[in-house]
Formats: sequence, C-alpha cells, structure tokens
Amino acid sequence: MLELSGVRFEREGFALTADLSLPPGSVTAVIGPSGGGKSTLLSLIAGFEAPEAGRIVWEGRDITAMPPGDRPVAMLFQDNNLFPHLDILTNVAIGIAPVARPPEAALGKAREALERVGLGELVHRKPGDLSGGQQSRAALARVVLTNRPLVLLDEPFSALGPSLRREMMALVGELLPEALVLMVTHDPEDARRSAAQTVFVDGGVVAPPAPTEALFANPSAALKAYLD
Repeated sequence: MLELSGVRFEREGFALTADLSLPPGSVTAVIGPSGGGKSTLLSLIAGFEAPEAGRIVWEGRDITAMPPGDRPVAMLFQDNNLFPHLDILTNVAIGIAPVARPPEAALGKAREALERVGLGELVHRKPGDLSGGQQSRAALARVVLTNRPLVLLDEPFSALGPSLRREMMALVGELLPEALVLMVTHDPEDARRSAAQTVFVDGGVVAPPAPTEALFANPSAALKAYLD
C-alpha cells in the first residue's frame, strides 16, 4: 500500500497537497490540466522533490526522507532516458548494474528482459536505430529488470499513436502484474482502457483515487471542464 498523508509541497508560488492510499497490483491513472501538479506528485513519490509536511509511506515504511535510489520505485519518463551511445542491451542492463560496462550476469538478465518485450533480435542496436515503439519497449524492459514494486510512468508513451499506446499499456499489465503502477496521461481514453482507478490533479490539489468508470460517468465541475 502506498500512502500519502498530509503531504504539502511548495515551490516558487506553486503548492500541492495530497492525501491518498493506493493498493499494490493495480494501475492508477493520474490526469489533469498541464501545470496542475501531476509530475510533481510523481517526483515526490520518487524522491526527486521533498515535501514541506506530511509522510509518504510504502507498505508501512516511511520513505519520506529516503534517497531516490533507495526507494522501491522505478520511473519511466517521456523521453525514455536511453543513452544514445550505448546499445539497448547495455541500456537495459544498467537498470540493475548502473555502470558503463555491466557484468555478464546483468547482460544475461537484460537479454531475457528484451526477449520478453519482443526485442531479442535487436539487442545490439542503438536507440537511434529503433522506432519510437521499440525505444519504449526497451525502456520498459529496463523498468521490469529493476524489479521495483512501485512503478511511475510520466507519459512515457505519449509520442506513440493510439494503437501503440494500447499495446504498451497491455505490456505494462502483462509484465508488471504485482506492481503498483501510477500512470500520468493527458488522454482520458488511456485511463478508461488501462486504469481501474483514477486520480484527478488540478491546481495543486490531488483528489483521492476513484473508480475510473464512475469518475468519468459523474465528473466534478473541475473534471468536466478539463474533459471538455
């Protein structure tokens, strides 16, 4: 269980507040207007930002002050964070051995992860030689390899077309069935298709999670304005 209790963050005139609980083994969408605080919420959970008040707790353990690398968190960004000068085998192996020359054991696990996302024949290609969908698959393979129970997706598939986005989210569900996946998206259809529950973030206020279908069927005034 991920719990944010009385969390408050302030920076340069922007303030965010959050109180919510999310269970493992689920996909939760995070939606809302640009600048509302979606990425800030993920940064707080990942440890890239620190709250002024409140606690962030994972499975009963307070991780509020824990360094990012020590948290049970893997994060996938919009640009995939692949190193352009390294082949994708090395890029993926860095997920468990963050050095320029990962040991053979890490490379072996990276090969297995790339097989699972359908890139087993392309392990020695560099990111620039891959399509956008293939780059996303490689980045997802690295996240799978980290074996973290809390996975944060900050619009990593937004540059892909609708069909590829659906394919990538299906892969997320297939490869990370026990993880808590928190997915920022600007497309309500992504939430409807992939997320059992949705969190609406607007003006720095993080609303409690609600069942996705019920939320869209009976939207608040703020959510309706965003959807329109």
